[in-house]
Amino acid sequence: MRKSLVYTKTGDKGMTSLVGGTRVPKTHIRLEAYGTVDELNAHIGLLITYLPEGAELEFLQGIQHRLFRVGSYLATDRDKTKLSGASILSEEDVECMEREIDRMENDLQPLRAFILPGGSRGAAVAHICRTICRRAERRILVLSEQFEIAPELLAYINRLSDYLFVLSRKINHDEKKDEIIWDNSCK
Repeated sequence: MRKSLVYTKTGDKGMTSLVGGTRVPKTHIRLEAYGTVDELNAHIGLLITYLPEGAELEFLQGIQHRLFRVGSYLATDRDKTKLSGASILSEEDVECMEREIDRMENDLQPLRAFILPGGSRGAAVAHICRTICRRAERRILVLSEQFEIAPELLAYINRLSDYLFVLSRKINHDEKKDEIIWDNSCK
């Protein structure tokens, strides 16, 4: 019988290994940061199931690959281990995200009020992804108080939440669902 490679039993006492082998508690802020990025990636996988074949689906799959880069970057203690080239985001990654946001916004009406998360199921899931992305950003910023974080990574995560917001609007537009405008009178 072959031994499973899924369970190692090395984390049973609340410790885990970073890239390079450094052991840290599972409650370490580094794990909070890359664990939240992993959660975001899983939700993006769910979001993809609501999209038809096309540009948005392909772009989101590219984002998933880049989020693995982000996770690898965050899981590397660079005081002890050299960062792998596969863990680095570039300024081009950020610019590509900005171009995609601009492309999608060309089809949308200008935003004139706050909108509530919802509309179609896909748009609602995009909003969930956006809020998880914002939480990941906060966790990464806390980590950056103790460890250097590349500015391209911080910019990428910030743009990603913007992208997910615009994507939610585009999904509603494409599915001919009205956006839910915030009623600030609360009546």
